[in-house]
Amino acid sequence: MTTLTLDTPVGPVTVYATDGAITRVRFGSKDGESVVDDPLLNTAAEQLTAYFAGQRTRFELPLEAAGSAHNKAVWDAMLRIPYGETRSYGDIAEEIGSNARAVGVACGSNPIPILIPCHRVVGKDGKLVGFSGGDGKKTKARLLDLEAPSLPLLSFS
Repeated sequence: MTTLTLDTPVGPVTVYATDGAITRVRFGSKDGESVVDDPLLNTAAEQLTAYFAGQRTRFELPLEAAGSAHNKAVWDAMLRIPYGETRSYGDIAEEIGSNARAVGVACGSNPIPILIPCHRVVGKDGKLVGFSGGDGKKTKARLLDLEAPSLPLLSFS
C-alpha cells in the first residue's frame, strides 16, 4: 500500500493505493506510513487538485472499494450522479431496489469519498443529513458548494 496526503480546501486528504487501484480516501493526514513515489497517486493528486480548483468534474482513476454487494451497488449508483447534482437516499434506494436506511449505511461506509461522491447524496427535500468525513455535514456542504454554488440546500437536519 502506498499513500499520499495533499492539502485541500476541506483539510488534508490522504489517498491510498494498492495493486494499481485507489482503495481508500481518508480525511486527515496519515502519520507514520512511508510514502513512495507512485504514478497512480501522483495522478490522483493532480485530479483532486484540479477538482478543488473547479477545473475537473470527473475522475479517471481505477477504484477498488471493498464492500458487500449491496454497498457496491450503492457506490456504483453514486458514481452515476453527475457533478453538481444530488440524489436522495430514497432515489438511490429506488434505483437499486433497496431502502433509504440501507443506502445511508452504505454511504457512511464508502471507503473512497470524493472520488465515489457520497457527498452528492442528500436527505429528503435536499437536507444534509450526514457525512462521515472531515467535519461531517460542513465538509459535505463545502463539497456541494464547490460543485454547484447555486444548489438549493435546504438545511442541516
